[in-house]
Amino acid sequence: MDIKKERTLVVIKPDGVQRGLIGEVIRRYERSGLKLVATKMVIPTSDFVEKHYLVDPEWMTKTGNKTIESYRKKGKNPPSEDPIEVTKIVLENLKKYLVAGPVVAMVWQGVGAVGIIRKITGSTEPLTSDVGTIRGDFTIDSYELADSDGRAVRNILHASGTAEEAEKEISLWFSPEEIVDYRLINEAMIYDVDLNGIME
Repeated sequence: MDIKKERTLVVIKPDGVQRGLIGEVIRRYERSGLKLVATKMVIPTSDFVEKHYLVDPEWMTKTGNKTIESYRKKGKNPPSEDPIEVTKIVLENLKKYLVAGPVVAMVWQGVGAVGIIRKITGSTEPLTSDVGTIRGDFTIDSYELADSDGRAVRNILHASGTAEEAEKEISLWFSPEEIVDYRLINEAMIYDVDLNGIME
């Protein structure tokens, strides 16, 4: 695959849609030089949300271990010592969150798309996301607050973690016909080696 055409999935979650952040999210990604090649609004089903998170066969173990470690760092007891059991709770909360209303799914393309999107988006927990990131600027939710309420953390967006994960997630959310191949004029400024065509 041409590295200039790396693709990644972004899903604006129900809280991002309800708070009118669709345009802001798109603006920030577009300004980085990435290209939007697919988008649609849907209300996912509970089964679809499960398929989305389980595209990575290691997701349940990784998420469970990370959650258990997070509890311990705060001096709290996790709900279970079994990572799979912990992740089942996380997954149920994610299902309730993502089926609550419409989401906007998008595919972004460009060199380093996965990493750039994640950098602009911010870390998974909004409270610890840097100022200047989407999550850092637009929400103050935290794992602690979400855990005390028995819900998923409301962090506005999902962004693929790796190029491999992105490929699987994109094929789940979009058919090949829904992804558009086209040129943007500003791509010449990013990718043209000699910057030909600037002068008359």
